[in-house]
Amino acid sequence: MMALMAVAATTAFAQDNLVKEAKSLFSAGKLDEAAAKLTPALTSAETKDKAAAWNLMSDIKYKIYNDEFQKRVLGKQVDTDRMVNGLIEAFKAAEECEKYDIQPNEKGKVKIRFHKTNATRYLQERQWLYNGGVMQYQDKNNAGAMKAWGAYIESAKSPLFHDMNLGVDSLLPDATYNTALLAYQQKDYETAKKYAELATSFPDKQDDAINMKLFIQKETAQNKADSVAYLNELKRLHAADPAKEQYFNLMQDYYAHANDNAAMKEWAKAETKIDANNKMAWALYGEAEMNDENWDPAIEAFKKAAELDPTWIPVVFNTGVCLNSKAIALNDALMDKKTMALTKENSEKVKDVLREAKIYLEKTRELDPEHESTHWVYPLYRIYYSLGDKAKMAELEAIDPSLKD
Repeated sequence: MMALMAVAATTAFAQDNLVKEAKSLFSAGKLDEAAAKLTPALTSAETKDKAAAWNLMSDIKYKIYNDEFQKRVLGKQVDTDRMVNGLIEAFKAAEECEKYDIQPNEKGKVKIRFHKTNATRYLQERQWLYNGGVMQYQDKNNAGAMKAWGAYIESAKSPLFHDMNLGVDSLLPDATYNTALLAYQQKDYETAKKYAELATSFPDKQDDAINMKLFIQKETAQNKADSVAYLNELKRLHAADPAKEQYFNLMQDYYAHANDNAAMKEWAKAETKIDANNKMAWALYGEAEMNDENWDPAIEAFKKAAELDPTWIPVVFNTGVCLNSKAIALNDALMDKKTMALTKENSEKVKDVLREAKIYLEKTRELDPEHESTHWVYPLYRIYYSLGDKAKMAELEAIDPSLKD
């Protein structure tokens, strides 16, 4: 037992000696050597005064930070990474010091020695965690920026400041959202989700943070259940605030990529009932009906969208195309199967539909004269052909000679 006690005493002496040696190195300005020497003593059970050891580490790291900071003040070359990480590590060491500083001594008494000094120092320097993140970002060190901003965010609830008033933290919203955004860009979705959730509590970041959470949920979906959960969250947000277009747009994107025309049709129709002035909902519903060759409901939907926006080229064009397709279907339905001809009365019925189609396609031509957005030339030419308007046919043939073939 005496031998074991001797070993323990020797170990304890060795750890305390490391602290003394680190102090000497620190006093001599050998900061990196001091930190390396001190590190084993910080976690050793044999170190008698952990609070003092951690406080010394805080002083060492703070000096590393401050030396670089003073270079900056003097306009000299600064090692930004060393400066910022020095402050981050100084902060962490001070928090570790705090843990031991409030513990009772061997007599059961609490004698706080370092709290006030550290709390005062780091409250004054806290903004430089944020500023350091900005500097790292400007140096294109995104990982370093995330680390600094993350430290700034977490420091808001540091035990160091439990008895201090931090005041209005005007930098916290930007630090939180920017950290989430950088994490998202680096596909660190767990970190991005954590800070995006926190950013939703800030009014000026709320919308962007919610959108980011949705993007994360979408991009991390692994199966159908995950996709359904994403859609349900979109539905919930959209129902809570129908006026926000981003939820409608994200739902549109979801249905478009789902390749499920029936689901798109059902959703778009429901949206027209929620807001009868939603031109996009009418256009999407018309497109879904058009895909199913249900010409009448498609025409009705496109007409409604065109009424809401008379200069919306695609819906004006699609109205004409659907009317033309309806005329073809009507022609086939009314044609005498024996003679393969239409009666005069039935021919007029078909022509009436073609004449209406012509109105919309000629309107398309007016809106899109160079046919950059739509290919109106051929369908309009076929209508002129069916109606026997040779002068108009010749006009389009001059635009596209291949129509003569």
